[in-house]
Amino acid sequence: MLEIGNNTDKDHTAESRNAAPNILRKPRLTIRVGRHTLSFSALAAGQADNITYEPYTVRSGISMAANLREAFKEIDLLRNGWQRAMVMVDSPVLMMPVEEFNDGLKDTLYHHAIMGRGGETVMSTVLPQLNAVAVYSINKDLKLVVDDHFSDVRFTHVCAPVWNHLYRRSFTGVRQKAYAYFHDKKIDVFSFQQNRFRFTNSFDTNLVPDAVYFILNVWKQLAFDNRRDELHLVGELPDREALTQELRSFVQNVYVVNPKAEFNRAPITGIKGLPYDLITLYMRN
Repeated sequence: MLEIGNNTDKDHTAESRNAAPNILRKPRLTIRVGRHTLSFSALAAGQADNITYEPYTVRSGISMAANLREAFKEIDLLRNGWQRAMVMVDSPVLMMPVEEFNDGLKDTLYHHAIMGRGGETVMSTVLPQLNAVAVYSINKDLKLVVDDHFSDVRFTHVCAPVWNHLYRRSFTGVRQKAYAYFHDKKIDVFSFQQNRFRFTNSFDTNLVPDAVYFILNVWKQLAFDNRRDELHLVGELPDREALTQELRSFVQNVYVVNPKAEFNRAPITGIKGLPYDLITLYMRN
């Protein structure tokens, strides 16, 4: 939300040449709360290099909090006596420089910048590598359900592990890079400069023409070079062939990030439907 400041089909595989990454060992249940999706994951018992992942079919006629209550009755993974949880939330973000962040003012600033979130609890996640704080929100009833079931809960934004991971890989090469992360029928477009966000914003769409418009608008705003600089596409692309073809009409260096190549075909990358943000949460370079 805040600005700080002759191609063939290419999969970006630079990281595939590095040493194989390791699973980040987290003795927590991970609950991912999308706008219309809900899933649960944890390290698989006896499998240090893999996770158990269970998406939940959300019922549209009831609230997400009610869906979570029902999931505790239906999902086997939730019956393992978990005391610790990581909750990943997808909600609008206000990105603030860390030096300007004031915890006592975050509610006022968030509700001033982002309308229509009055019934929610404002949260914040510090991104130390980027000298930024992501301020977002979670439904109060949903948070109450989580707090009732776990004694130790951590919250973060869905994009936090993606921001951190792509920031690290942005050091590869000397060209400027823009990233577009497709997830939950929206796009997060961002770019880094030194150890900060240069730009970050979200756009609600799952349509190729809209995606191309939003991405190229950011590209132009950042004054990137169409022949030299790089655009990296990540996540659930709505129509990969059409999207890349349209973008390559304007930007020469368009890459689709392939998780299997990026993480050396680690077992976690073979799990069907696993969002890129969960892959980057569990993997460590």
